[in-house]
Parts: sequence; C-alpha cells; structure tokens
Amino acid sequence: MPDKRHVLLLNVDDIDAIQPDVKEQPTRPAHSHKRKRFVEFSVLLSLIITTTILEFWPRTRHDTSTGRDSLYSNGTHEFKKTVLMISIDGFRADYLDRGLTPHLLDISREGVRAKYMQPVFPTLTFPNHWSLMTGLYTESHGIIANNFWDPVFRDTFHFDRVESAQNPSWWLGEPMWETAERAGIITANLMWPGPWSTSSGVNSTYFLPWEDNYALEKKLSNLLEWIDLPLEERPQLILGYEPSLDHAGHTTGPMSKAVNMSLAAVDLFARNLTQALGERNLTHIVDIIFVSDHGMTDMSHPTWIYVDEIVGELDGLLTLHYSGWPSMGLRFAPGTNATEALEHLNTFNYGKMSACTVEPVPERYHFSHNYRIAPVWIVPRIGYALTDRLGGKDGVPTGNHGYDNEDPSMRAIFVAHGPFSRGARASVVARGEGDATEEYVMPGFQNVEIYNLVMRLLSLDATDIATTNGTAGFWDKFVLPDV
Repeated sequence: MPDKRHVLLLNVDDIDAIQPDVKEQPTRPAHSHKRKRFVEFSVLLSLIITTTILEFWPRTRHDTSTGRDSLYSNGTHEFKKTVLMISIDGFRADYLDRGLTPHLLDISREGVRAKYMQPVFPTLTFPNHWSLMTGLYTESHGIIANNFWDPVFRDTFHFDRVESAQNPSWWLGEPMWETAERAGIITANLMWPGPWSTSSGVNSTYFLPWEDNYALEKKLSNLLEWIDLPLEERPQLILGYEPSLDHAGHTTGPMSKAVNMSLAAVDLFARNLTQALGERNLTHIVDIIFVSDHGMTDMSHPTWIYVDEIVGELDGLLTLHYSGWPSMGLRFAPGTNATEALEHLNTFNYGKMSACTVEPVPERYHFSHNYRIAPVWIVPRIGYALTDRLGGKDGVPTGNHGYDNEDPSMRAIFVAHGPFSRGARASVVARGEGDATEEYVMPGFQNVEIYNLVMRLLSLDATDIATTNGTAGFWDKFVLPDV
C-alpha cells in the first residue's frame, strides 16, 4: 500500500344451479318428500364445501418445519422460499415520481418502496452492483471504479473487457450467490455485472453472460423458465440485470424523451414479471425486489476542467495513470511529491472540487483503505467534467453519474413485492411510522444492506453468511418472525 493517499472530493357455481330436481311426488307424503330434499341438499352442500377446501387448502399450506428447506404450495407444485432480484441500471429514485411508471407504483403500493436507496461511492455501475452482491463498501470489495489501475497486478481493470471483468482475482468479498450455493441453494444469474465465478471457484448453477441488445421479452422468458423448473432443479435465488434505462440516460440525459420511453418499457417489464408470478399463484412464496445501482444527472453543458494543465504546472510532475472517470485518480512518477500536487489542485479549486488528506475524507465515502485507490483522487462537483487536452470533450455523455453519493440525482430505487414486503409494510404501519396507503413507507437506506436482507429471506443462518458492511439488525423491524 502507498504510505499516504489523498482524496479530492447510485368457480364455485351458484348453489341454486346444482340443486337436484325437487318436483313434488304426489304418491309420497309431504314430510317424507321434504326429508329427502333436505338430505340430498345436505349431501351436495357437504361435497361443495369439501371440494372447495381441498382446492384452496394447499395454496396457503406450508410445511410446519422451519428453515430454508420448508416447502410451500401454489396449489399445483411445491416451492421453497425464492428471491428474485432485478437491477434496472440508472433508475434514478425520483423517476418514480414522473407519473410514467404506474405498474411499479402499483407494485409498491401492494408491497413496499423505500424513499430511495443510497449507492456507494463512487456512484458507478460495477462498484455498486458488487456492493449489492456482497454488502461491502468499495474500499472493501476492491472494485473502486469501472476502470482503474492496480499497482500490485500492474494491470488495468476494464469493465468491458472479458480478460479483466471475468477474472475473479479482481473481485473481493463473497457475493450472495456464492453464499447461497455454499449452503446448497440453487442460484441463477442473468447478466448481473460481475464475474462468472469467484476466486474460490464457486459459480451460479445457471448463468447467462452479458449480451448487448438482449430484449426485455427474452429476459422475462428466461426468468420464468427458471421459475417453472422442477423443484429439484429450480433456483431459489434469481438475479437479473437490465441496462436500457442507463443507456438512454447517458445518450440523451435524464430529462429526455428517450429516458421516459425507456421508463415505460421497464415499467411494463416489471408488470409482466409480477403478473406472471401472480398467475402462478406465487406471490405468497416469491419475494421480488427491484433495485438500481445509481441515478443520473444532466451533463449536456458541463464546465470543463483540464486536469493535465493544472497538474502540469508543477515542474517535473508526471502523471502515470488515470482511474475512475468521471472522477480521476492520479498516480505520479516515482519521487513525485503527491502532497504538493494536492495543494496545487486545491489552489485551483474555486468551488469546483474540494480537497483533503486521507484521514479527514468524509467517512460516508468509505473510500480510503484500499491500495487500488490512487494517491490523489479528484472528484468533480455536479456540473463539472474532468478531462485533459488529449481527450478533450470527445465521448462525454449527455447524462452521467459517478458523483457524490449523497446528491439526490445519484439516488437509486428499492421496490419489493411478496411476503417480505407485506410484512414490512404491516410492521411499519403498526409502529405508527407510515400509512398503509403511502407509496413508500421505508426511509432511505444504503445499498450495502441488501445482502443481509436476501440472506434472511432465504432463511440462511448468521453462521452461514459472509461478514459485510451492513448494519447489524437493520432488517429486524421490517422482517416479521415467520419470514
């Protein structure tokens, strides 16, 4: 590790229709005829009641045993507790307030929605998807940006190159699918950002690798095919990833027509998926969770900061590596005084960025204790873009993320439906902390809490799960004892 780093601051028929013919028989006494009618009616009524009970009883029955091996019935098949988590990349929390996502709002009213979910810093896709998987901050799991230099490997991690993105040695921590597989739980992974397997050699039972322009309809079909597998082959943890909203946000900005159209498409996907679970009578068995990794901010007219010009004013100062765009981690040639470079950048600051040594870095960033973090890390404020004279203004998107994780435009979503969500809503309302009709009843929370929630919903014991940066007991007030 470097000695010192500096940081510059996402039908039951009608009973009348099945009564027997009760024409009066003139050759029999009236009381005998009435008695026969009564007996016939009683027998038929008993049959109807018995048939109804037998039909609907299995739909609510579940095994009296406890733990992850308990079996639940949807009326035709047995299931184990199942969690289906879908990440919609770039889904900013306040997108849900635009009136363009009626189905997700309906899902949240029947289930539960948090006011927002706070991403880890930096608010980028790969760091946050790995935090969702592991419950770890960036400095703990090592994916400090989408692209970065590792001085030990002497190599650069590129999120879009298989040779690095699928090399498990880059990825620290234990993802939830590894924890589940170790416990004997079958898992399925549909394009979730991250490696195919971990450094310990564990992988999901089912895995569909990244494929660009993969239609939402095909993803829906893939997810339901896993749900419809026989009990002994069926995954209990299913993960899915959808990037179209993020692509629209980058290309045309968060307030664009393209983003609104993409919102409508992913909203319909959420409706179709939830509806399909309902048609299979699985809403009391399957917990479905919709999350995102970060938000999006408009960068159509940024103020440019040419970092090489600022740093280059120092005699003999040579920058060897850039990391972490839109932030910028700087590594200098041996013998360079990084403190002098930091002071020089601070002099330039003028409100465009803030500077501090590693010790007073805001604790909420959790972005200090990892050797992959460069000695100087520049974090632009919203509205500013870092570049150099070589890169210029080319390739900068209209919408972007990667900024301060407390900025409202960087906030992500959390919407859940299923047994957990009903219990969570009931629990919050019972404590007088929310109203049953509210679209969301949970306050905002950090995404490092998600790992522990999923493990709990799968009935994994504390001894079975990995150590995380999540808050101990965070979900106690939201998860009912029988969930």
